[in-house]
Amino acid sequence: MLKNLLFIIITISFFLVSCNDKKKERDLLMREKQLLEKEKLFAQKESEYQVLLKMRDSIFSKKDSVKAVAWPDEIKGQWTGKVICTESNCSDYVVGDQRTDNWEFDSDSIQLTAKIINNNNLVRVYSGKLENNEIKLNYKTDSTSKKQVEMNVLLNEISPNKIRGTRTVTVDQCMAKFSVELLRSTK
Repeated sequence: MLKNLLFIIITISFFLVSCNDKKKERDLLMREKQLLEKEKLFAQKESEYQVLLKMRDSIFSKKDSVKAVAWPDEIKGQWTGKVICTESNCSDYVVGDQRTDNWEFDSDSIQLTAKIINNNNLVRVYSGKLENNEIKLNYKTDSTSKKQVEMNVLLNEISPNKIRGTRTVTVDQCMAKFSVELLRSTK
C-alpha cells in the first residue's frame, strides 16, 4: 500500500509540476512574442533613422543647383517703350498704330520677366531670357482663353540708354509685327 501511495504522490506531483510547466511555457511564449514585436518595431525605427541620415547627408553634400537669375544692370529697371505696327493682317491692329508703355525688366528667383505697365496698370508679363546679347520675351494665353494670343519680342540692338527690336503678335489665325524702341527712364 505504501508503494501505491508513493506512486500516487509521485504521479500527482508530476502532474502538478507538469501543469506548472505548461503555464510557464505559455508565459515564456507570450514574452517571446512581445519581444519579437518590440524587435520589429525597433528595426522599423532603425530603418527610418537610416533613411533620415541619408537624406540629411545628401542635403548637406549637394550644392544648391538652382541659380538665381537676374537681368544685367544695363537692362534691369524701368524703360519707356514706343511700339509701332509695321505690318498686319489682323483687324485688331492697323499699320501705323502707336502705343507708348512703361516696361520694367525684373526677375524673381527663377525667371526673368518684363512687365508692361500702362497708366499705372499692369498690362502683361512676359517671360524672358538673354542669349547671345539678345533679349527674347514671350507671352502666351492659356488654352482656356477665348482668343489664342502669342507674343514674341526680340530685342537685338542693346545699348545702355536704348534697346530696339521687333514684336510679333499672333491672334488666332492672324499676325501683326511691330517695331519696338525702349529708352531708359530717367525716374
